[in-house]
Amino acid sequence: MKMRVYAGSERFTTRLPDRVTHCSFSFGDFYDPENVSFGPLQAFNEHRLSWGAGYPDHPHSDVELVTWVMHGKLVHTDSLGHQSVLPAGTVQVQSAGTGITHAEFADTSAEPTRFVQSWLTPDERGQVPARFLASGLSAPGLVAVAGEGGQLPIGVAGATLWVGELTPGQAHPVPASPRHHLFVTGGSTMLVVPPSVGPTHGTLVLEAGDAVRLSDADQIEAMTLEAITPSQVLLWSLPA
Repeated sequence: MKMRVYAGSERFTTRLPDRVTHCSFSFGDFYDPENVSFGPLQAFNEHRLSWGAGYPDHPHSDVELVTWVMHGKLVHTDSLGHQSVLPAGTVQVQSAGTGITHAEFADTSAEPTRFVQSWLTPDERGQVPARFLASGLSAPGLVAVAGEGGQLPIGVAGATLWVGELTPGQAHPVPASPRHHLFVTGGSTMLVVPPSVGPTHGTLVLEAGDAVRLSDADQIEAMTLEAITPSQVLLWSLPA
């Protein structure tokens, strides 16, 4: 198994008066040839928007856009005719396929909006665009919200997005998968790797904004997540 930790302070960051964006991979003006993608995952962006701030209509094609709203409300419109207000605890999958345009703005209330959007390369190009939505998905433990075993489909076989609401005193098994991208959205938590793994075993403490990527991990079935303080994590299980 291979493991690499990415501190939250290492992320590419854009700061504007009404928004802050943290990018976990090369994105836009930020380029690192050693950090372009991880399997089919090509972007993992955390956005914090002041009221009314956001991104006007812009195009996408042949990408799976998976959005998880953590705080506030996100207003979404697209060229498929959808217009929705996405509250915290909502996951949205937009399969861009042959092409869509969409816009994303914070609700015009005083409460700031915070969301993470992942971009994945689909298994098949040129598909019919589609959009799927589910709300009220936050629950104790690791919950599959999109992809295999989740509430919503993703056009990437073997990919699953898990949301974890973790409380201290409980160990949550990490599902077996060739690759994992684990991100802590809030709180402090531990990734516990069993001694049988070899030199990468031990207890890894992760704070809000930190991430860890694991590859060749599909034979490791005993890894667990254990909260130090009440925490939320986002876990992508990905194909090889």
